[in-house]
Amino acid sequence: MSDTQTLIENRPPSVAHLFLERVAATPDAEAYRYPVPSASGEGPDDWRSLSWAGAAERVFAIAAGLIDLGLRPEDRVALASATRAEWILADLGILCAGAATTTVYPQTNAEESAFILGDSGSRVLIADNAEQLAKARAQRANLPELKHVVVFDGAGVEPAADDPEGWVLTLADLEARGAAYLEENPEAVKERIKAIKSDHLATIIYTSGTTGRPKGVRLPHDNWSYMAKAIAATGLLNSEDVQYLWLPLAHVFGKVLTSGQIELGHVTAVDGRVDKIIENLPVVQPTYMAAVPRIFEKVYNGVAAKARAGGGAKYKIFQWAAEVAREYAKTSQDNFRRTGVASVPFGLGAKHKVADKLVYAKLREAFGGRLRAAVSGSAALAPEIGYFFAGAGIHILEGYGLTETSAASFVNPGEAYRTGTVGKPLPGTEVRIADDGEILLRGPGIMEGYHGQPEKTVEVLESDGWFHTGDIGELSADGYLRITDRKKDLIKTSGGKYIAPAEVEGQFKAVCPYVSNILVHGADRNFCTALIALDEQAIMGWAEENGLGGKSYADVVADPATVTLVEGYVKQLNDGLQRWQTIKKFKLLPRDLDVEHGELTPSLKLKRPVVEREYKGLIEEMYAGSREA
Repeated sequence: MSDTQTLIENRPPSVAHLFLERVAATPDAEAYRYPVPSASGEGPDDWRSLSWAGAAERVFAIAAGLIDLGLRPEDRVALASATRAEWILADLGILCAGAATTTVYPQTNAEESAFILGDSGSRVLIADNAEQLAKARAQRANLPELKHVVVFDGAGVEPAADDPEGWVLTLADLEARGAAYLEENPEAVKERIKAIKSDHLATIIYTSGTTGRPKGVRLPHDNWSYMAKAIAATGLLNSEDVQYLWLPLAHVFGKVLTSGQIELGHVTAVDGRVDKIIENLPVVQPTYMAAVPRIFEKVYNGVAAKARAGGGAKYKIFQWAAEVAREYAKTSQDNFRRTGVASVPFGLGAKHKVADKLVYAKLREAFGGRLRAAVSGSAALAPEIGYFFAGAGIHILEGYGLTETSAASFVNPGEAYRTGTVGKPLPGTEVRIADDGEILLRGPGIMEGYHGQPEKTVEVLESDGWFHTGDIGELSADGYLRITDRKKDLIKTSGGKYIAPAEVEGQFKAVCPYVSNILVHGADRNFCTALIALDEQAIMGWAEENGLGGKSYADVVADPATVTLVEGYVKQLNDGLQRWQTIKKFKLLPRDLDVEHGELTPSLKLKRPVVEREYKGLIEEMYAGSREA
């Protein structure tokens, strides 16, 4: 048996067990870093640290507090909060009490939050602040099983006249209660951990469905224990790494990162404020971070827009450097694949050195200067954007997984990564491609099933363990997977041609520095069209330089000059497509797509049916007068 197999097969029953092992091994090492705003509210945040021993003290107090509230093994505790260090401590406290976490996005409205709490049977809600508490209060009559709400931030939290006694606590109250309980029952938490079995429920994560109610994905303790060991077995990370964690922890991608960190013992800097990413990176100086493609697209568009604002010469230098980066990355990756050495011809290497001084070095500094690798997941990253960053020395390792597979099923291997693929399966995960191209997965990361929906479970999970992902892909001879599209998202034109919209959309994001979101439409139509939303910061910068300064975003987007600008990029896109893939008509949207309007999931994936329904009028306008209209 190989070392990797031994590592994975000898995994403990739960992450709670791994946490105890980590605390015992490196009690004084730094575990978490978190920001505290300055007293004046101005100036930079003050970053503080928590050791593994310090984290354990708080985790045990939270676990004991929950036990004292009457929580039983596998009872559900909902966690509705933005990403912050307390989220991780609370989640570990829930797991160490033998209970299960139900994750809720803080953006979720009161009605859907109530559905998730009710469907999961959550007995306690741990909430971010007064805003989350208000949602629970508004729906309390519909949640008879919800016995307590624990609030991280007590500011503005006042008891309501009709609150049952003890219904609302602060996290400090819960920890004090737990500390007192541990004085009387010092082994209570360790006994709960000892009793956890690998098949006990650890987490329910509700998928952000595009239609109907979300489904609760049941993930037992063994899923997370396996993920922790499998991530370590890839060799991508080590105990010296510093991770910057900003992803929503309610999402499976964010959640899995906490398991890997416990196994490896490296530092994690936690701050979920997306508007602080650019400010935080030079402070945290991460060696590793995970993100979704939209973040890399925004950085790319921002750099391009800044270069353009610097004048024609600067923009030409940027365009030249971007092409050099792509050529360098493609050539070095091709050579590595063939020979095992990432070499490039002398002339290309010389150009790359010049471009590095002029452009790439500044870009790396913006990421903190120490970033060894960034993992991108949740949606496809446009290969041309991936090649740009790779050539600039920011190595984006695409990965792949779903909520139903505990997030991390595939990841690109270190220096052998291949842009445009999601890499190889994690050790212990099996993959096969069905006759229709669908990716099937089997292994210890696969869910137990959908909560309370056995009929939905059997639709995707075969009796022998193979899970139907709903994604279409191709597997190379040496095991690299390329995702081509969602099975249900493939477009078949009225002419019988199949089109993968995500592929076309990704190519457009690579050529147009002003795009924020794009949806390609064309199912059962005789040509393809697109709805395009522009990045506000980028397009308003362009507007200022082109005689449209002072206008609102909606007015800029509606201006004929803007339409002409985007038309040029659509033509550039079409030049590289097959005839049946080309975008014949497009419409610019009056505002960007967002999570609040339900057009994007919290992990920034496009909800196609929602967008197509909302902008049905614009779509029909583009087909008016054609033979099918």
